Amino acid sequence: MAIQPATNRKMDELNAAFCDFYRCPEAFATFTLIGKLSEGSGYFHFGPDTVCYGRTSPGFRAARATDELYDVGNDLVADGTTLGLPFNPSEISANLRYERYASKSDGPGTASRAASALRAGYYLARPLLPVSVRKHLQRMRLNGWKKIAFPHWPVDTSVERMFERLLISLLQVHSVERIPFIWFWPDGYPSCAIMTHDVETARGRDFCPNLMDLDDAYAIKSSFQIVPEERYSVSEAFLSAVRDRGFEINVHDLNHDGGLVCDRQRFLQRAAQINRYGRAYRASGFRSAALYRNLDWWEDLEFSYDMSVPSVGNLEAQQGGCCSVMPFFVGKVLELPVTTVQDYSLFHILNQYSIDLWVRQIALLSKQHGLLSFIVHPDYISEPRAQDTYKSLLAYLADLRSEGKIWIALPREVNQWWRDRSQMRLARRGSNWEIEGPGSERAQIAFAQLEGKSLVYRLDPGYGGGPTLPKVPCDGRWENRNVSFNCLP
Repeated sequence: MAIQPATNRKMDELNAAFCDFYRCPEAFATFTLIGKLSEGSGYFHFGPDTVCYGRTSPGFRAARATDELYDVGNDLVADGTTLGLPFNPSEISANLRYERYASKSDGPGTASRAASALRAGYYLARPLLPVSVRKHLQRMRLNGWKKIAFPHWPVDTSVERMFERLLISLLQVHSVERIPFIWFWPDGYPSCAIMTHDVETARGRDFCPNLMDLDDAYAIKSSFQIVPEERYSVSEAFLSAVRDRGFEINVHDLNHDGGLVCDRQRFLQRAAQINRYGRAYRASGFRSAALYRNLDWWEDLEFSYDMSVPSVGNLEAQQGGCCSVMPFFVGKVLELPVTTVQDYSLFHILNQYSIDLWVRQIALLSKQHGLLSFIVHPDYISEPRAQDTYKSLLAYLADLRSEGKIWIALPREVNQWWRDRSQMRLARRGSNWEIEGPGSERAQIAFAQLEGKSLVYRLDPGYGGGPTLPKVPCDGRWENRNVSFNCLP
């Protein structure tokens, strides 16, 4: 298939998401479209096990992720230093991150009248229902969650895998040993962790001082998401007590009734109230109740960052997921995805009181150098068995930090870093690369290269680099017109 000429604007659109992710020199992102993109969207493969959703020029697009999927990885075309793509990476990453792959009937921000009525009834009765009753109702509703094929449980990295495959292709197209980019985390940390606490009830509010003591025992600062209306009283003294200890205050929905994204007009009314509470609480971040969300509406929220989107939502009230384990921008708002199972789901849905699942997710997230994002509720952690499990998690994270494997930060610190990084650029100075932009003193230059069947990231020793940071080895084979090479699965 011949490469179709692209305007500079189209080139920018093709390259934007990839360049924003890696912060690599734009000269390496030489993508162009091949053929005409389809009218409709659907599922397809990019390589043997990376599921994408959107428009393509060749092949077919499936209605479900479980159907037979066409692999566009065989349709890439190399022409000199230009890489012809049968899809738009920026469009595909947005489709996954915004959950546009979901059907209209099950998609974010939509619900049938019957479903809306059931949800309203549940949240009306919820304060009166003990956990023993709620968990049985939720288990019934979540029956069959293990059969959900996409996103992939317990961690989905479809967006990152797509970018990695593109990076591998560019290494081959440009015939270079390595491509430089700005490392994902400050000071060369391999990955990052944030601890967050959603305060749902008066009992949870009253346990917050004890929870801060627990976190402080392991030198881990966290953020507390506060429900402004109806659930419990919120005094300035309480907010100040949290801030004065070095913890963070954020807004948690409006009244936690599960109705934030049921209706557009209602959302706009509530968003105005939520924004006022954000200013009153001096909060930079937001999280919706029960992770109900519609990212296409988030532009009306006046927060610097949001934490309402799970990477994989199999066990959430609104299933789906952004298929990503890295922060990403939703307009002016930075999304910090929830990448691990919530404590409530672990204890009361899965009936597990160990950190085994958390440890498994931490390993998968760390392998991808992703964000380890935790939600632990003061409402559910006061019980001794749950509290012991949480202490084990804190100790495990503290050990990883002492080994230099994770940066444990407040959400606002991650937000500031990611915003700084988004303004940085790599500039050539003779034979070397240098990072320019705010916060660059903490930034690291990394190089991506192929070693055998693995994509490897290495930090530049000239920037205080550390050890090799290997990616997952691969099997399978990619081919296009001019290039034949092995790829990351």
